[in-house]
Amino acid sequence: MGALLSLPGVLRAEQIARSAEYLVHSQEPEGAIPWFPGGHTDVWDHVECAMALAVTGRSVPSHAAAARRAYLWLESARHPDGGWPAKFRQGVPVTGLREANHAAYPAVGLLHHLLTTGDTAFAERMWPLVEEGLEFALALRGAHGEILWARAEDGSPGDHALLTVCSSVHHALRCGAALGVRLGQERPAWEAAADRLEELINGREDLFADRSRFSMDWFYPILGGAVTGVAAKERLKERWDRFVIPGLGVRCVSDQPWVTAAESSELVLALTAMGEREAAVRILGDVQHLRDPHDGAYWTGYQFAEQTRWPVERSTWTSAAVILAVDALAGATGGSRVFLHAWDED
Repeated sequence: MGALLSLPGVLRAEQIARSAEYLVHSQEPEGAIPWFPGGHTDVWDHVECAMALAVTGRSVPSHAAAARRAYLWLESARHPDGGWPAKFRQGVPVTGLREANHAAYPAVGLLHHLLTTGDTAFAERMWPLVEEGLEFALALRGAHGEILWARAEDGSPGDHALLTVCSSVHHALRCGAALGVRLGQERPAWEAAADRLEELINGREDLFADRSRFSMDWFYPILGGAVTGVAAKERLKERWDRFVIPGLGVRCVSDQPWVTAAESSELVLALTAMGEREAAVRILGDVQHLRDPHDGAYWTGYQFAEQTRWPVERSTWTSAAVILAVDALAGATGGSRVFLHAWDED
């Protein structure tokens, strides 16, 4: 059993455990973790929740079991032609659209699960999902090596690439390759594809559709490990005042008075990977105004011009992002190395 996760001055261990309980409470019997009880599920956010449960599962066995159920659900939810439908309701697909980052993200989650739990047998069982998901994403490569964002219901590829999506796929390719090495399944082609994405993210941002108003396009190249060092510091400094609202958190989009706990927590992950711990702790503390004291769930966002929570929902993946940010700052589990891009340090 591992020690309870905490971050002194920000969140106590019992508070983090209560936030994780909200994820368990929201999980459907088959294993899917929707946005909120009765809401829809998408694979990217579902995996984020599974990672958070694996973290708290080191000390709470029921959370560990819930994380396993979440990953096992992915087996039955696959689309017969690869990837996963972009949206499920009560376990039933409601669209044939399949997004590249959804397909790739189980690679991040399952390396995280192995580093957190040490369960090689489970990783070996789940390996086909990693391989199929990453190959689905790579089949969406454009002319320059960028990843087109999705495959439509009729099977046609999307007509543009997104910087956040490609940053997430870059992260997933690195994680998938690292997992493969640990399982005796080396995939040098995945590393080569990640190398190419890294080049494009750093040098050809013009290839991606303009989503610069979204904070994720600002920090996700760093969170995904493609932009590092001096370039990462310059990137954050350039748009810091556009997105960061002191005392409240991080805007979702630059032109709206709206901060969100998930974007704030994901910026915390990026800052932690850069070694900017003081700023990371400050932002994670700022966003605690979105915590519901009754059960530890987090409201998705806050519209500060109207001084109201919006949307009126408590998204599971928001609570998960907070937990993962705490774990990265605390360095409590081996899984935190997935977000510090240090998975080769045993």
